[in-house]
Amino acid sequence: MTVDDSGSGEDAQGADSGEDPLALRLEGLILGAERRYTPFQAARSAGVSMELASRFWRAMGFADIGQAKALTEADVLALRRLAGLVEAGLLSEAMAVQVARSTGQTTARLAEWQIDSFLEGLTEPPEPGMTRTEVTYPIVELLLPELEEFLVYVWRRQLAASAGRVVQAADDEEMVDRRLAVGFADLVGFTRLTRRMEEEELGELVEAFETTAADLVAANGGRLIKTLGDEVLYAADDAGTAAEIALRLIETMAHDETMPELRVGMAFGTVTTRMGDVFGTTVNLASRLTSIAPKDAVLVDTAFAEELIRTQDAPASEAEAAEEAAAAEKEGEEPPVYRFGLQPMWQRPVRGLGVVEPWLLTRRDGAP
Repeated sequence: MTVDDSGSGEDAQGADSGEDPLALRLEGLILGAERRYTPFQAARSAGVSMELASRFWRAMGFADIGQAKALTEADVLALRRLAGLVEAGLLSEAMAVQVARSTGQTTARLAEWQIDSFLEGLTEPPEPGMTRTEVTYPIVELLLPELEEFLVYVWRRQLAASAGRVVQAADDEEMVDRRLAVGFADLVGFTRLTRRMEEEELGELVEAFETTAADLVAANGGRLIKTLGDEVLYAADDAGTAAEIALRLIETMAHDETMPELRVGMAFGTVTTRMGDVFGTTVNLASRLTSIAPKDAVLVDTAFAEELIRTQDAPASEAEAAEEAAAAEKEGEEPPVYRFGLQPMWQRPVRGLGVVEPWLLTRRDGAP
């Protein structure tokens, strides 16, 4: 089967298919290539089976298009590259599909955000009588190369940071199943707010919460795993970092009168990482602790508390801290300085995890 190059370009294709001509022009601008191939033709040109090509496309989040001529040279090249990694033995077929899926899911969310929050604001008609349609194309034309360069820069930075964490792992198993501190921060009473607030107000509140949380997590050395509207999930390599993030979140939100109260639950232990997300009992425990945490408070599990004590970020008890301070004063020495305080709470059953003993985490007076 040969590629059919008949027709008078994308506008003609759009007229035949009933698609919006501007949408086709924007597609051509963004993709940098014309529609030339059906899926079968693209797969054949890339030297891969139609079955494998379909797996890659679906993994990237693209809908089945039958045999419409909607693919470009870039699509062929992407297939060829993924298949080439498999043929060279650098990736298994399953791993190549996973690469396609993780990339597709991440960039799909980014693209939706940029269109919804960024592009719409920039394409407000600058003059009366102009339509958004008339200003969209030149704006995209100007922004595209800059956003592309910035995306590659951020990706390389994140890749370097992630690679650094992996090579520091103690062994191969730790690269996948690692000991991490995991925290959930949850807005209290969010469901009630959804019934009282207008959609635009609710959207602004969620965006402000996610932005503040993301900034605090990053600035204090943690990693934002995902946001869920009224909840954020983050992780840190050590309990002290995660504890500092949790308390800063509580303190920052408490000073913002527009925000509801916040509660945080954290756990420390083995965590399985997959496609940028985290899974396992430690994550489930952190989630359960969040649901029982008091307003504007942080609950941690026993393993988290023990880790803070081991690293001397918190005393085993306030009584022990007082004894250490008295002994240091007697010897004319400086007493130990602890950043955090821990107060054991009542043991309680937690759904699916048995009986747990939560600890209330606080910032100690005079802590740095």
